[in-house]
Amino acid sequence: MIFETNTPEETIAIGKKIGEKLTSGAIIAMEGTLAAGKTTITKGIALGLGIEEEITSPTFTLISEYEGRIPLYQMDVYRIDTVEDFLALGVEEMLYGNGVCVIEWSEKIRSELPKETITINMKAGNKETRQIEINNWPYGDI
Repeated sequence: MIFETNTPEETIAIGKKIGEKLTSGAIIAMEGTLAAGKTTITKGIALGLGIEEEITSPTFTLISEYEGRIPLYQMDVYRIDTVEDFLALGVEEMLYGNGVCVIEWSEKIRSELPKETITINMKAGNKETRQIEINNWPYGDI
């Protein structure tokens, strides 16, 4: 599935629709360049999960946890050097638990993610335009 949005609000709205359909154990691998909109769509996913807390980029904290109808584990592995460093964070409990994992810069640790992982590839266009490509989506239409 491919979507194009023209404002951050439209990107958040797509994310909200995604979040509303997610079930426990879902893993989303976010891919895209810096400023492609990964955190913006994650804000929408959080809204769809019933999370009211402000979502920010977890670049310096690496993992942020939020409570909603399903817990959200937002991970940013940009500063992780190796797969071993990622696993040393204790992420297996989150990856195979009852929450939803959203992993920004997932390209770095792709080998550790299960085949059921949903991939969202974000591409920035002109100004606020974003192309959102979703692969391995098991929940029907968005």
